[in-house]
Amino acid sequence: MSKSENSCGCDQASVDLKRRAFLAKSGAAIATASVAATAAAGTASAATADAKKTYADPENPALPNVDMEIEAGRTALVVIDPQVDFLSTKGVAWGVVGESVKEQETVDNIEKLFAAAKAVKMPVFVSPHYYYPHDHKWKFEGTLERVMHSIKMFDRKSALDVTDFDKSGADWMPQYKKYINDGETVVCSPHKVYGPAQNDLNLQMRKQGIDKVILAGMSANLCVQAHLYEMLELGYEVAVVRDATAGAKVPEGDGYLAALVNFRMVANGVWWTDDAVNRMKASA
Repeated sequence: MSKSENSCGCDQASVDLKRRAFLAKSGAAIATASVAATAAAGTASAATADAKKTYADPENPALPNVDMEIEAGRTALVVIDPQVDFLSTKGVAWGVVGESVKEQETVDNIEKLFAAAKAVKMPVFVSPHYYYPHDHKWKFEGTLERVMHSIKMFDRKSALDVTDFDKSGADWMPQYKKYINDGETVVCSPHKVYGPAQNDLNLQMRKQGIDKVILAGMSANLCVQAHLYEMLELGYEVAVVRDATAGAKVPEGDGYLAALVNFRMVANGVWWTDDAVNRMKASA
């Protein structure tokens, strides 16, 4: 195998081939299991019920119950990385996030949030993840940065060139396009690692008087958690929609569970999608 096939494209050490082999194997295994589960259950509802049991809140919580109230004009929906590479069976990350996405019914739940926000004229912001050729020349990377670069996740030709963008891994999921491309949704500049520190999400929201956020998107313990922490540090109230996200499941651990623990500890609210939609409707 050539150096270009092994490396992240920035002349650093090659990507762990065992990890890449796992990604490939897990993708095939999850696809097979998915087909079997669908044939047996008929719908995804059983998987959601199982997930609710697996990730149930503690019966006797020790932490205080806090919550966030939606206020029209001050509250926005923020959706992170609603993109093919995370949420489609054809996406390059499906092998590790697919099981969790199906368990949480993440794709449908994100669409429910988009539709509810549009129905009540709530501002919507999308914080996307793109990599351009110059990003592949970084001199150092974290573990998952290296993986994402090696599998060409979220790759685009350049910031000024949308050739081959449509239906690529960096593109929006098809069912979200009518909400995102409506001329009202704010599509922010791309975040490059996990959090929004280097994009214009904070600026765009502050310019619209937003100080409360309903947070959803991908993936739970990476970009969603990083956005949550950054926005809390900036003084926003943030409620996370727990089943409108998902995380990788790898031998190193369950990313969704790791995120859920932290959501419970730091967010101003941890809601189910149906609850979030009902609150949004009631706020109109």
